[in-house]
Order: sequence, then structure tokens, then C-alpha cells
Amino acid sequence: MLLNVSGKCYLPKSIKLAFIFMKYDPEIVPNIINSGIEKNKTGIFSAVKRNGEWIETSIDEFKTKTRNLALGLYKLGVRKGDRVSIHSENSTEWLICDQAVLSIGAINVAVYTTQPPDQIKYILENSEAKVHIVSNDDLFAETKPLMKEISTVGAVISIQPSKHKKLKGFEEVMEMGAELHGKESDLLEKLKSEIEPDDLANINYTSGTTGVPKGVMLSHNNLASNVLASNERMVYSADDAEDPKILSYLPLAHMLERIASYINIYTGVPVYYIEDVNEIKADFVTIKPIFFSTVPRLLEKIMAGLKVRGQDLSGLKKRIYYWAIGLAEQYDPEDPPSGLEKIKFKIADKAVYSKVREGLGGNLVGMMVGGAALAPPVMRFFNGIGLKCGQGYGLTETSPVATVSKADWIRIGSAGLPITDVEIKIAQDGEILIKGPNIMQGYYKLPEKTKEVFTEDGWFCSGDIGYLDEDGWLFITDRKKSMFKLSTGKYVAPQPIENALVNNGFIDQAMVVGDGEKFCAAIIIPDWKNMEKRFERFGYILPGENKIESEHVIKRIQKEVDKVNEKLPHWEKIKKFVLLEEPFSIEKGELTAKMSIKRAGVMKNHKELIESIYQD
Repeated sequence: MLLNVSGKCYLPKSIKLAFIFMKYDPEIVPNIINSGIEKNKTGIFSAVKRNGEWIETSIDEFKTKTRNLALGLYKLGVRKGDRVSIHSENSTEWLICDQAVLSIGAINVAVYTTQPPDQIKYILENSEAKVHIVSNDDLFAETKPLMKEISTVGAVISIQPSKHKKLKGFEEVMEMGAELHGKESDLLEKLKSEIEPDDLANINYTSGTTGVPKGVMLSHNNLASNVLASNERMVYSADDAEDPKILSYLPLAHMLERIASYINIYTGVPVYYIEDVNEIKADFVTIKPIFFSTVPRLLEKIMAGLKVRGQDLSGLKKRIYYWAIGLAEQYDPEDPPSGLEKIKFKIADKAVYSKVREGLGGNLVGMMVGGAALAPPVMRFFNGIGLKCGQGYGLTETSPVATVSKADWIRIGSAGLPITDVEIKIAQDGEILIKGPNIMQGYYKLPEKTKEVFTEDGWFCSGDIGYLDEDGWLFITDRKKSMFKLSTGKYVAPQPIENALVNNGFIDQAMVVGDGEKFCAAIIIPDWKNMEKRFERFGYILPGENKIESEHVIKRIQKEVDKVNEKLPHWEKIKKFVLLEEPFSIEKGELTAKMSIKRAGVMKNHKELIESIYQD
């Protein structure tokens, strides 16, 4: 793979020919969004919760603001191929900025709100961002000291009103665009017509589990083809409710939520962006969504909470509750219950499942899970209670979807089947290789790094280990870099073990260690909220300090570890564990934006603690 100085990727001719016979014609992102707007029957494009209040934006308002902002950016000197960075929380304005940038042929460079200043500086300098957009003064405070050092940024725009005089206001820039539109009413359409499907749309800097962020170059057609193909697998339609809505909580800066929002908009359903993930339970009830995209962690916490909640019951109610939970954990979507089993599920639904669905708004059809592998019991449970819980797989480099389940195509433990026009094969060492119109153009300004992740015949090397079953369903084992080798010579894939550990209600987070050692161990953070509820029933109050030294806590965690160990081969059993009081966090470099564990960050921060495990 060759990368020229303009940032375009030139594939070998033989590979290009393979892309000629595709189901979907090459397209640009603004056209995909406009197609969705035409299908929308609600009149609402999207909404954002701000200061506790929901603010809806109509389709007409979205169109006008996007047009005016696009032309305002053009008046500020932004031209085709220029980079514009967006540093903001999820909001309708985020989407307006995104589509305004793409509509004039410029390139969106998304910045996470959780990224530290040094990473933000690197991204702005590396991408040579011409305009920087921030949501408010609080967020700008993180980048203000950097601006004098970044020569390429010619203007900073604040979405919310700002006290800083040098910042240009969102409304001000849109007024500039409206004025330009009044003089040249066909200018935006002219600029849009000059955009080619192979033109860059996004440079997304990976916030991966290891190393310095790399700028992933994604074209318009990378994204557009991914929307069209992924849409075939959606488990809902706009007709699933009188007032259909989508709930969104994952960061738009990440391609998982970005493409999910594009897909939802393409289906004609407005997306509602929540304000605080800690209030998501109430938002489900208020919004009554028909669908949402998620990572395993949220579903694991919902299920853990349900298991603990049953402790408040007694007698027959308690027995029925846990019987229903256990029944759902055995559900197989490929072999739905019949006869007596079907009757059992109907009883369980009336007693328990219907109340769980009501707690999620009552209109929920299902959810799509990405970002990491979902533990089979959790996947069985949500399908078992009547919610279509499918799983997908991909990376930023694959735009991001490569495989995904469908409503009537769900196989427990699998990440689904390849989407249309995408091919998958497994290398000799188990690595997942991918080819299709969704594959990135390369890493920005890193031609050597680009070459490293492609085979000579053009397959993208995912860095993940997995296998295809006899029907072509993809199963993920672990990240290639996450797997480690014990001193005994046995290889360990830690993620399935970690998934099993957190699937109980009393363990919030866990990371398995043991590279080069004789046995596996684990760093565990208890779910203190559930732990406290459990102990209070038996008259034990957790101490305010040094909770991890509590004999009761240690015994409870040991019990959960023993349960997991029963199902593991001897070399994967957790022989020792250590407890942490504070959870892993993004701020400490221990989690990615999609809440996956950054192993290198955890190992660095807790080096002495891990070493102490193996000193005896």
C-alpha cells in the first residue's frame, strides 16, 4: 500500500478491480444524511438534553443551520481538503458541525472530551487543523494554553456563548454563512458537487489500548458504504412506535457512535443525545426509545443490578424472580422455546421480563452491541426477555462495522456475519483479516505504519484473534496484543475470563494478568453499590475506609472468582487476585473512550501491585 503526500491511499490495481462489482454505488456522506431526512416523518432531526431540558431541532432548522455554518466556514477560508477539529460533547450541534464540514469537502477531525491536553495538542498539530470548534468555555479552558503553540489554527468557534472575545460564536459564523448564501444561493450545492466518494471525510485518531494515537483516514465512501450495508441488519424500523426515538450515550467522536447515528438518521428516526450517563435510567423512561447502540459494560451493569435487586424480595416472589432470570440466561435465539418451555417464558415474562422492558421505556425493540465481546449469558438474557440483542465487530479502520447480527440472525457468542461487500478470512496465526469498501485509506502521515497493517494482496490485518464457524459466523477470541504466554508455555486470552468475572453483580471491573508468570491473577474492582446492599441485609456495614481489606468483601469476591474458575482450564484459573477501591478511568489512561481496558495503562499505574502478586 502506497500513501502519497496528499493523504490519499492508492491500492494495487488488482485490489481496486475487486471493488468494482459492489452492491452499493460509491456515495458521499451528506447525500446519505439527506436521504434519511426525506424518510423522517416526525419532523424532528435530533435532540440533546442540556441542563436537564430536552432541546429538539426540527429538520428544517437542521438544514438551515448546516447550510449557514458550512458557508460560514467557507467564508473563514476553509476549503476542500482542509481539516476542521470538533471538540465537543454529544449534541445536535455536533452533527451540524460534522455535516457542515463534510458539505464543503473539508475533513472532520474529532477530539474526545476526555483527551488530555498533550493529546489534543498532538492531534491539532498533526492534522494541521485550520479551524477548531469547541462546545463551551469549560472545554476551551483545556485547549486555550495550546493555541499559541499551534500555528495552523486560524479561528476557534464556540458552540455555546463564550466570554472569550477572540472566539467566534456559533451564531456569528452562521450569520456570515447566511449572508453569503443570500449573495450566492447555489454556492453550497456547487461545493458539494465537487466532492468525490474517495475524498477524505474524517481523520479519526484512535484512542486504542496501546501506543500513540494514529490518524485513521476514512473517505466519504468508506462511511457511506458502511451505513448502507449496516442498515440491512438493523433490528428496528421507523414504524415500531408512534413517536420513534433513538437513545444515544456513546461519544460521537468515536466511529462506533458516529456511524450508528448516521444509520439511525438514514432510517428516518431522530436521535436523542443524553446529558449524563448516570441519569440514563431516567432517560430511558422519558424518551421511550425503540433502539440504542451500546458497549457491553452498560448491559453488564443493567444485568448485575437486576440480579442484586432480587435480594430485596423474599419467599415465593424471590424464587420466581431468580427462576425467571436464570431461564432467560439459557435462551437460544436459534432454538426458541416451544411447548412447555414457551409457557414457562410467558409466565416469566408476565412476572419479570415485562417490568424490565418497562424500566427501559416500554418501546425498546432491541440494541446493537459493539466495542468489545459481549458475554454469552448477557446476550442470552436480553434476547430471552424479548429484546433483540445483536452484536457487531469492527475497528475505526473498518469505518467501523465489519460484521453484525440481525434480528433473525443472532448466534450466541458470535459477532455476526460480514456485512454486504465485506470479506473476512482468518490468517494462519488466527488473526482476522478484512477486505471491502469500508477499509481505511491509511494512517495520516504514517505510510510505514499503513504498510504494516496490510498484507501484500490488500487484506487489512485487524490485530484481533478469532475464527469463523462452519456457517461463516465470526467469533472473537481476543486482541492479538492482549493475549499473553505463561512461563509454562500456555497461551491465555484474558477478555473472555474478564467478561465472566464481571457477570455476577459484585465485580465492577477486572483485568487478568500473568504474562511470563506461572499462573493467572486478576486486578478486581468490586461493585461497591451492590456490595453494600448485599451486606446491609445481613447487618454488616462496609467501612468508610480500607474497604478492600474487609474480610467480608474478600470472601464475597473469592466466591465469585471460584464460580468462574470452575469453567476454566487449569492454566487459566485465577490463582490470586488483588482489589482496588477506585475504578479504572479514562482520565488515568486505563480505559478507552468506549470503556475498553487499556492494559498498558493499568500495568503502568499498578506495576508494584501486580509485582507483589508474584513475589510469594
